[in-house]
Amino acid sequence: MKILDNKYFFAPEEAEGERLDKYLVSDAFSDTGNSMENISRSYLQKLMKEGHVLVNGKAVKQNYRLKGNDEIILNIPEAQPLAILPENIPLDILYEDEHLIFINKPKGMVVHPAPGHMEHTLVNALLYHCAGQLSGINGILRPGIVHRIDRDTTGALVACKTDIAHNFVADLLKDHSITRKYYAIVQGYFKESAGTVDAPIGRHPLDRKKMAINEKNGRRAVTHYKVIEELKGYSYVECTLETGRTHQIRVHLSSIGHPLLGDTVYGSAKQPFLLEGQTLHAMTLGFIHPVTKEYLEVEAPLPEYFKELLKKLTK
Repeated sequence: MKILDNKYFFAPEEAEGERLDKYLVSDAFSDTGNSMENISRSYLQKLMKEGHVLVNGKAVKQNYRLKGNDEIILNIPEAQPLAILPENIPLDILYEDEHLIFINKPKGMVVHPAPGHMEHTLVNALLYHCAGQLSGINGILRPGIVHRIDRDTTGALVACKTDIAHNFVADLLKDHSITRKYYAIVQGYFKESAGTVDAPIGRHPLDRKKMAINEKNGRRAVTHYKVIEELKGYSYVECTLETGRTHQIRVHLSSIGHPLLGDTVYGSAKQPFLLEGQTLHAMTLGFIHPVTKEYLEVEAPLPEYFKELLKKLTK
């Protein structure tokens, strides 16, 4: 792999015991006169996984703790050329500037290409709309993509046009500093009008395509829910994410006996309203803007199918 750039420095004695990834993006490191502009902690961790960060000549793991005078070499690989094509697919744009673009993703649209599914994704549409001006940090298949929502989940999603914006938003996600509110229709009624599910999520032990509550190998996951309205046999709820694990809301609400209407993976295999997947909508997305440093929040209106369901189910 061609190396675009490399950074070479020594760790001062006062940094001993610090985690390498934390130290390199800290003010203490900047105060030494070294610059790590455009490089975030999450990107550093990615480089470590790929063996591009060397300490005393050897690749180190993410949790490496510094020793005084460690020799550190950070190799930054050149971005690979895109292997996917732009497509003129209409986008419902909620907000856009030279750094970010917020999209109201429709039902059925896959966010980024994957082997065997290289066309008609949100990335294909973004490549056309943004004329190639998307961050390259997540590689050739996911330019600009800093987070994702499921194919059959609708609503607000942000893509980043620059690496600076991407690194900034990625760190906000890691620090749980982003407002993310989802609206869902779920089975049954709740005993309490509001609550929290705090249960780790990991791969299902028997079905690797599914996620599950996994106390042994899961990652911490927290979902706060609030009942908006009781419907005919269902509840209309607002879910606020504290973390953002794969299928988090679907797994968490199913685990407490309230699977999402239409979710045939974590709920009933029957589809009483001829739905295509779960009734889940990413309504609100907000965070500090990476450049202006002002709080920016968008709301994605409910899709028509969701509004029609609410009308049918209203008591």
